[in-house]
Amino acid sequence: MLRTLYGKLSLALLGLIFLVSAFYVGLTVFTTRIYLQEVSQSLNAGLAANVVQDTVLMADSQIDEKAFKKAFDRLMDINPGVELYLLDSEGSILTFSTPTGRVERQRVDLAPLHAFLGGSRDFPILGQDPRDRERMKVFSVAPILNAGALEGYLYVVLGGEAQDAVTRALQGSFILRLAAGIAIASALLTLAAGLMSFNFLTRRLRRLAAAMEAFKQSGFRKKMTLPAVQQRANGDEIDQLAVTFEQMSALMTDQIQQLEDADAVRRELFANVSHDLRTPLAAMQGYLETLLIKGGDLSAGQRQEYLDLAAKHSRRMGRLIHELFELATLEHPNSSLQVEPFSIAELVQDVSQKFRLAVEKKQLRLEVEIAESTPFVVGDIGLIERTLDNLIENAIKFTPPGGLVRLAIEPGDKAVTARVSDTGCGIAAADLPRIFDRFFRSKSGDAGAQEGTGLGLAIAKRALQLHGSPIEVESKQGEGTTFTFRLNVVPSGVA
Repeated sequence: MLRTLYGKLSLALLGLIFLVSAFYVGLTVFTTRIYLQEVSQSLNAGLAANVVQDTVLMADSQIDEKAFKKAFDRLMDINPGVELYLLDSEGSILTFSTPTGRVERQRVDLAPLHAFLGGSRDFPILGQDPRDRERMKVFSVAPILNAGALEGYLYVVLGGEAQDAVTRALQGSFILRLAAGIAIASALLTLAAGLMSFNFLTRRLRRLAAAMEAFKQSGFRKKMTLPAVQQRANGDEIDQLAVTFEQMSALMTDQIQQLEDADAVRRELFANVSHDLRTPLAAMQGYLETLLIKGGDLSAGQRQEYLDLAAKHSRRMGRLIHELFELATLEHPNSSLQVEPFSIAELVQDVSQKFRLAVEKKQLRLEVEIAESTPFVVGDIGLIERTLDNLIENAIKFTPPGGLVRLAIEPGDKAVTARVSDTGCGIAAADLPRIFDRFFRSKSGDAGAQEGTGLGLAIAKRALQLHGSPIEVESKQGEGTTFTFRLNVVPSGVA
């Protein structure tokens, strides 16, 4: 229980309530004592003056002991808690009248007396208690004058020992019980309210902790959703924490899935690379071994045929390795483009010329349609040329004799659209989502079309991704295929 946030908060609250309650009890006792002193001094402020006015206590520096004792007896009848002291003009005690007759001081500090006589009513004003060297008491004081000359002071201590005893008894029997009762009741109410509040405030944290534990138990694979916080994304810190956790769990789940997908792709890549390298390598090795073993028994024509086949497989293997390296370079996180303005119209013309012989050899027609005043575009001219090469080569490969391969450039306000289309066999609908995957070969077309590496479209897609341009494909089986991409035109004013 104490290990939970709720338990720790409850324990902290209990300790805080204890400290506050103790402070409250102490403050109550202190303020009550001050209040009683203030009331006593306010009610008896003129007591000493009345005695001096009615009784002659000193004359020519001589004390009238009988008058002093009479005044004391009269005051004791009225207030048994008072003590009388007769002081000279310097504050020294000349005589006194107390119930026990015990005095510890010989002199009383006159500063509080002067403050009292000066008219200050900032009660309580405390003076020294002659019966204790440390204690201070409320008092009443009046000057004793003889023909206008100061003879001394009548110093009346209002809270004598008798009153102290009664006050202590009252404090012990009533004030402390009252203060303690109020403190205990307040503490219990505060504790109950605090526990309820903590329970309410921490329930969302408990729910969030349970969701985190469930996420952990799922192997960080199950995306967490907390419906209670979906509408409170701008709430307090707990709501923000919950929203952040949801986003974090979604990100972690997606990243784990991406890692698993990447691992699956990696294994598939290794398998495909191994297969595609092993096939031409085995064929080339077979033809060369045949030449080594039976070279003397073969005719010149047969030897030339074996050498041509070995060279064909060697070129195929070299092309596969080159395209693998090219794709790996494009997919590297630090791959960059050599961006520059160039004429896509001239580039398309140059690329089409490279395939004239291949088109004529397969008895196809190659059409190039470029709109007048086609603007310059921005991009990596080498990658765009590589993309056009792959798309045109693909179109030639899957178009039967007599078919048409068409290149079209259409200018726009912000981008130029390039299309490469053919009238070939088309792509099956089931194969369309996968044609840009590495080593994927559509089963459409003749056997000769299956001899590619399966990397051309993957390279084209990645090259265009680096340019921020998606590549689109439309195809119908038996009618042909069209690939489309766009490049941004050179902004006006840029050479």
